[in-house]
Amino acid sequence: MYSQKKTYTLDDATRRMERYCAYQERCHQEVRQKLITMRMIPEAIDLIMVHLLEHNFLNEERFARTYVSGKLKIKNWGRRRLTYELKKKDISETNINLVLAEIEDIDYLDIFNDLAKKKTDSIKETDTFKKRKKLIDYLFYKGWESDMIYEKAHELIP
Repeated sequence: MYSQKKTYTLDDATRRMERYCAYQERCHQEVRQKLITMRMIPEAIDLIMVHLLEHNFLNEERFARTYVSGKLKIKNWGRRRLTYELKKKDISETNINLVLAEIEDIDYLDIFNDLAKKKTDSIKETDTFKKRKKLIDYLFYKGWESDMIYEKAHELIP
């Protein structure tokens, strides 16, 4: 007839969320959304969130730090994209600024230069202006700063 959705006691849901948070760093928004999909009432959600915070399963700063590290190294995102994505996850401005300030400038520039060089080599366009435009658009999409992008584009595609 109609499907029965599983219901959880407060203890079951708490244990489930502890495992969910222990598996990988989560932001508050992800955990709250998971609890909503588990059909928990708002009071229970608040109790579980407080429990997770008190027992250090949830930590916004730690989440932001691992998120930025992973996205910078694996997806080669720039500071603008990282900021945008963290804001979408409701991470506080303070934590965003703190974590972005921890990025080493040397590493940041190395990632940017490698990314720009690889993309330039992969663009098959023969027209200089179109090739430069494709590189610039790609680097903007990845969230790099405009002054760096234009300087690098003119350096790599004279």
